[in-house]
Amino acid sequence: MGWYWSNCKLRCSHDPFLQEVIYFSLWCRGLTLLMQVAFNLLIPDHSADAFSPPRLEPSTSADHIVELLFGGLGRWDAEHFLFVAEHGYVYEHNMAFFPLFPLIIGGLARGPLLPLAGLLRLHSRLLISSAFLNCICSTLAAVSLYLLGCVTLQSRRSAFLAALLFCMSPISIFMTTGYSESLYALTTFTGLWQLQKCRILCGSVFFSLASAARSNGVVNAGFLLYLAMKAVVHRKGNCGQLMKTVYGILLVILPFALFQGFCYVRSCLQSYGTDQIPQELVELAVKKGYRVHKELIPAWCSFSFPLAYSHIQSEYWDVGLLRYFKLQQLPNFLLALPVLILSIATITEYASSNLELCRTLGLYKVHSKHTNGFYGPQVFVYVAHLAALTVFGFLCMHVQVLTRLLFSSSPVLFWFCSHVLHKNEPWIWGVKKVKTTSNPAIQLLLAWTSLQQGTKMILAYFLGYSVIGTALHVNFLPWT
Repeated sequence: MGWYWSNCKLRCSHDPFLQEVIYFSLWCRGLTLLMQVAFNLLIPDHSADAFSPPRLEPSTSADHIVELLFGGLGRWDAEHFLFVAEHGYVYEHNMAFFPLFPLIIGGLARGPLLPLAGLLRLHSRLLISSAFLNCICSTLAAVSLYLLGCVTLQSRRSAFLAALLFCMSPISIFMTTGYSESLYALTTFTGLWQLQKCRILCGSVFFSLASAARSNGVVNAGFLLYLAMKAVVHRKGNCGQLMKTVYGILLVILPFALFQGFCYVRSCLQSYGTDQIPQELVELAVKKGYRVHKELIPAWCSFSFPLAYSHIQSEYWDVGLLRYFKLQQLPNFLLALPVLILSIATITEYASSNLELCRTLGLYKVHSKHTNGFYGPQVFVYVAHLAALTVFGFLCMHVQVLTRLLFSSSPVLFWFCSHVLHKNEPWIWGVKKVKTTSNPAIQLLLAWTSLQQGTKMILAYFLGYSVIGTALHVNFLPWT
């Protein structure tokens, strides 16, 4: 990560677009933090049936201030991440949340913030750590998206506008709160950037970190597999390059396999673990019916493939093929409808302009008038990645989660929106073709009344979901 930061500082000193991406990202994260404080104070919390463990340490007046400022960042799934960082994997369903994010915020709370231990309890320090980490990660993710776009699209302006849109994306609250989306976006986009620069092993390391942050990180192995397929078709890859790709794929899968192994040992071997579970947490387990790791061996341990993750998602969240297709879930389908429409529009727009390329899966060179930009051949694999995630998320997941899944995983969504805005509003770059440090996203908002209808729809979706999502999420109201 030190290498990454040094590289960014070097580029930033020579690239005004990159500087603006960093400033705008930090500004957006700060605005989201202020909004969550305001909404948390103004709107009473909804009494949701969500995971809410007891606080075992006594609170101080400083803890109350932290709760006032950052309490909205600890809602819904954030409670699981914070709980794992504080207590470890006590309950079986906690193992649905991958360890990289809890490990990092736990390290920050017990390391740099340890001098505050006499003033703040661990939970408060974890809240502060998660806010700090996500502000940094989301900013660096925007930087990586910009650098990836420069290489893939061969257009700094398109990459610049896409990165600005990422900063104000519909999942802004999830890039700030105690979720792992910011960390996942950073590791994924950086891995893709390194892959575009033909640094296979370096990209694989970042993909490996993505797999340690979220389960869908293993899907990134598909990018490496696609590279290997192209090398074989074009007969460009020697044995050494193919072995690098194989090692890279194994590296991407390794964190998932290791974590599932940890879950198996912890849940299925009665001899494991001598740690004592606090009585308050045992009482919560009895009250809510949570399974703790020292109870009877669960049934999934005897499966042919004893994967804790698939069992937990099915058992606790009823995740599975078409399981969410129920009439009472119609509001959640409506909530995901904008990102579904945007994804379909992205896929169809690209495919309709590159029929021959899509027919050959982008593996063969075909005649095309598009060599760069959104329609360029290098974008095909990202469109295929988006299509796979969209179909899987729609059929097999809680459909409202699709919004944050796609916007934290798929750079091509931002490239498509950038392409549409660039086509609809070419004036944002000025009449003269000169470098400009002005922010086109701000220019568009200031010129709202004169914008094309398609531009207004994209910006309204991004800003509307950012504001409404923040208001609902921090008050325990349902939101993606």
